[in-house]
Amino acid sequence: SEAKPSKEETPKGISPVKAKKTPSPADAERRKLRPGSGGEKPPEEPPFTYQLKAVPLKFVKEMKDIVLTEAESVGSSAIFEVLISPSTAITSWMKDGSNIRESPKHKFIADGKDRKLHIIDVQLSDAGEYTCVLRLGNKEKTSTAKLIVEGNP
Repeated sequence: SEAKPSKEETPKGISPVKAKKTPSPADAERRKLRPGSGGEKPPEEPPFTYQLKAVPLKFVKEMKDIVLTEAESVGSSAIFEVLISPSTAITSWMKDGSNIRESPKHKFIADGKDRKLHIIDVQLSDAGEYTCVLRLGNKEKTSTAKLIVEGNP
């Protein structure tokens, strides 16, 4: 009669082990799902990289040199203009290799693909090499032109 309870106990003894084990395959499946959901993200990325490739970063219209004579330039303004593609690209401006901050002296105008650097009240000291830096993602293009202020003959 003692043999029967012992037989019943062994299944009971096994079942808690089974109960402990059953979550672990589920956990494993959950763990599999997590990388799976993570794995679904990389396929979303190529379209973006394709977009960048499809829209080449470029200056549709490069900057042009501006030549002013001192007499006519002092107190007047000079505008460097570029036409860029795509319009989502970011432009920044430099003079002689240093970044220009927007100020009462320098105005940045961005209208879609049309980007301008407006130099107000031009002085001789404003003469130099101006660069428009175009950035999109990890790509970069530059367009450079000179502002030439000629002294009076």
